[in-house]
Amino acid sequence: MFRHQKELQFEVKVERPDPQLARQVQEVLGGQFGEMTVMMQYLFQGFNCRGDAKYKDMLMDIGTEEIGHVEMLCSLISQLLDGASPDAQAEAAKDPVTAAIMGGINPQHLLVSGLGAMPTNSTGVPWNGAYIVASGNLLADMRSNLHAESQGRLQVARLYQMTTDEAVRATFRKMLARDRYHQYQWMAAIAELEGKNGVIVPASFTPEDEAEAQPQAYEFWNLSEGEESAAGLWATGQAPDGSGDFVYLADPVPQGQIPVATTPSPTLHHDLAGSAKSK
Repeated sequence: MFRHQKELQFEVKVERPDPQLARQVQEVLGGQFGEMTVMMQYLFQGFNCRGDAKYKDMLMDIGTEEIGHVEMLCSLISQLLDGASPDAQAEAAKDPVTAAIMGGINPQHLLVSGLGAMPTNSTGVPWNGAYIVASGNLLADMRSNLHAESQGRLQVARLYQMTTDEAVRATFRKMLARDRYHQYQWMAAIAELEGKNGVIVPASFTPEDEAEAQPQAYEFWNLSEGEESAAGLWATGQAPDGSGDFVYLADPVPQGQIPVATTPSPTLHHDLAGSAKSK
């Protein structure tokens, strides 16, 4: 059961309206790595979680927190849009400099949402459920969560530099602090799960299952010009799980055959040599 509390998680205020910034903030609301994505990702992972109850409880805690972040951003966008109107745009357009600035306004904030936030990114593309990852494998999901928080925090940090509104920046600082913790949290969960099952997903498919393909599990193939990549930890030393040693192949040799495709039926009209004419 979810219960809505009227107070926001943190105070959200703006010093002045800024419709252009409102459009930019839409990215961290409804973009691929926005708050709607992490909210749905953590909740679906939690809904579907099996096994140790602490992981389900943790996912539901953070997923529910992200619902609050979505509401905070909706409030921020609404405040940034206060005072915007078609008349104001028309008046501003009389001055070329102001018109250029106002040109960054999302017209859908006027036409579709009535000066409210929308479940879209900064270019108006609707939020997509395909953004979320909920595989049922805890380690795979936690790694995806770390990726999502890393990208999301990066975008908020960039937004922070795009405004001088100190009230807006205060909201961003709180979001950045929480996203810092969430990265710590996922790293801790990943370390714990790796300690239990190893670093490879899925752990249930073992090196022994790979049988004759096992050498390829440790080879770095140089497939681009230059050999600078040989200096990385991925090309020398021991694998992270200690199961083998990496090998750098400067000039890997193909091990497969040349594929040969049969000529399709002439009814498909490929017009390939050797095809008989259809009657």
